[in-house]
Amino acid sequence: MIQLKNPQQIKEMREAGRITGEALLVARENVREGISTLELDKIIRNYIEKQGAKPSFLGYGGFPGSACISVNDEVIHGIPSKKILREGDIVKIDVGAYYKGFHGDAARTIAVGKISEEAQKLIDVTRESFFKGIERFKDGNRIGDIGHAIDSFVVQNGFSTVKRYIGHGIGHALHESPDVPNYGTEGRGTRLCQGLVLAIEPMVNIGREDVRELSDGWTVKTADGTLSAHYENTVALTADGPIVMTQLEKDF
Repeated sequence: MIQLKNPQQIKEMREAGRITGEALLVARENVREGISTLELDKIIRNYIEKQGAKPSFLGYGGFPGSACISVNDEVIHGIPSKKILREGDIVKIDVGAYYKGFHGDAARTIAVGKISEEAQKLIDVTRESFFKGIERFKDGNRIGDIGHAIDSFVVQNGFSTVKRYIGHGIGHALHESPDVPNYGTEGRGTRLCQGLVLAIEPMVNIGREDVRELSDGWTVKTADGTLSAHYENTVALTADGPIVMTQLEKDF
């Protein structure tokens, strides 16, 4: 069942979103060559907890980290570890914060030092595809309109959209209805309306869309070993249009 949020609940969710967005800014400040993904995870957890919130992912389904940190051909759900970041890597950091009964959820792809032009284009296209999607997040439109806008933009730029993993509704629970695919047919799917809050999160590969899950039960990689990028925000549909609750003025 889809749980619509009233204006007061959306106001409360904006606080969880703010903490989530700030945690990503803190993560970006600390991404550098030589740091481990486990160190980054500790920094993110400390920041979230200092705000009086809890990391949404810690212990979720048994996940051992506070953030999903995925490097290069890792698409999503990377487990923080002693893995060291190197110059030229791209790292995807997916963060959730639970605050006063609501979750925020957002992800960014961050360059480690100087990266290739192709990797930078991948990051830029993935980010822009998100904004193409929320242009269609309007009262009366359909879920398929969002996914179609995302996928069309990605394909036009020569990349592929991961279809096995998708976005979702969000609120009191981290994952709520409806599902939000990053592809779709215009005019099809759940009707969009005020009070709907979604985590929209395009995942984009340089190569094929196919992915594979590792034996750790979490980490997802591209099947062909090519780079992947991820960009996500929590977005509420209001009388004034969509509000991106996890994006801050200093965002990236």
